[in-house]
Amino acid sequence: MNVADAYEECERITRQQARNFSYGIRLLPPAKRRALSAVYAFARRIDDIGDGDLAGEVRLEALENARKALHSLDEPGGDPVLIGLGDAAERFGLPLGAFDELIDGCRADVLGTTYETFDELHHYCRCVAGSIGRLSLAVFGGAHPRRDARLADDLGIALQLTNILRDVLEDRRNGRIYLPAEDLRRFGCTLDLDEGGWLADSEEALLPLLEYEAARAEEWYGRGLVLLDSLDARSRACCAAMAGIYHRLLRRMALRPGLVLHGRTSLPDWEKLTVAARALAGARP
Repeated sequence: MNVADAYEECERITRQQARNFSYGIRLLPPAKRRALSAVYAFARRIDDIGDGDLAGEVRLEALENARKALHSLDEPGGDPVLIGLGDAAERFGLPLGAFDELIDGCRADVLGTTYETFDELHHYCRCVAGSIGRLSLAVFGGAHPRRDARLADDLGIALQLTNILRDVLEDRRNGRIYLPAEDLRRFGCTLDLDEGGWLADSEEALLPLLEYEAARAEEWYGRGLVLLDSLDARSRACCAAMAGIYHRLLRRMALRPGLVLHGRTSLPDWEKLTVAARALAGARP
């Protein structure tokens, strides 16, 4: 398989599976669009392993196999994602070690790791989302590489905190708890479920906690969105669209935190397109 065909497959995967991020990726010029699609296609592969239904030991082995493939990009075989990623790494100097962090974060998911403090959760968010922020920055390019890498990390953390709030019910049903235990104790609540959903005496107590976590995520957006000032126009539009969709989702959940206790909050396609169009016009999220 040649590189052009490999990139085409990476872009197809991104359009189909990176539902929110694809709105921003489309705004990039071709070379950057292809490279970022390869990054997201490989990241999706890792996420799918971690979130899969196979036995834990099988998923852990698959994650290690993905790690081996990452470190053998010069021998991709006929794998289009690895071919595309290898070419993107060479063209844009991708910090491929960030994928090791993503794999470590997915290992924690498989192992059912819980988080006592926000510092522990922060480390997890840095692994699974800050890593993608730093990889994306390599494609975007930035005016101040060291500072911008920190800002990309911060923005990734903001997006992951948004994910955690959006998926709190789904994650709990799957046996995963991401909210720090110290926060649960502080607000005097649990994430216990009965057959129909949250225990009746816990749902009301959860609302102040969710508002608190939403405010915390908003602070991380405030830090991370400073990155936009360092990017060229098309990269800024891409980043603003991707972050803007999640930021708008967070604000919806902050206004009505009870929504997340009964299902997955999402934005309609027309609203995502509006965010992307505003980003392309230069509006900040």
